[in-house]
Amino acid sequence: MRTTEGGLRERHKAQRRRRILDATRELLRDEPESVPSAERIAERAAVAPATVYNLIGPREKIWEALAAGFMDQLEDRLAGLDADDPREVVGSTVRLFVDDPVVSRRMVRGWEESGLVFDRGPLVQLRGAMAHARAHGLLREDIDTDALAAVVATSCVGALHQWVAGLIDDGRFLARALFALDVALAAAAADPHRDRLLAPLRTRGGAR
Repeated sequence: MRTTEGGLRERHKAQRRRRILDATRELLRDEPESVPSAERIAERAAVAPATVYNLIGPREKIWEALAAGFMDQLEDRLAGLDADDPREVVGSTVRLFVDDPVVSRRMVRGWEESGLVFDRGPLVQLRGAMAHARAHGLLREDIDTDALAAVVATSCVGALHQWVAGLIDDGRFLARALFALDVALAAAAADPHRDRLLAPLRTRGGAR
């Protein structure tokens, strides 16, 4: 009985946290340049201000909470897809950003301003997918898949910042991220799979 009650409390806690994060996103959509106060978030989420402090923390923790929520959503998406496919990891991450552009752009700027360091992120997922590709013979055995994933991630972050600044649209954001991945995969391809991994580059001819 005690275990059941504890599980119920945790579910209610998770539900309140989701409501708080949803309320925060709504407020950011309303006023993208502001940082919502705990009181405004609490009012929108229909919880007490103390609940916001208990489940999220002080105001400066908002960006950290949104980062965690972003990764929760990404992991949920990948759980229903082929998370061992690097293209699924990159594509799903980009689409998650562009699905909610107002919040995403403000969130990324908030991450930069706060100097937030993530304890989890898409790079972890991408490393796993790259390692899976090497283990199944798609990539050469001598390839350092962690380094390969880091190179792709750096290019994707560059595309993200261009998108946040409004220099490229959603389609180009996705195209540039996938182009960086396809170049890396083609360069690291094992001989039996080289033509297949080169095919996206040959058909696309590059990303502008």
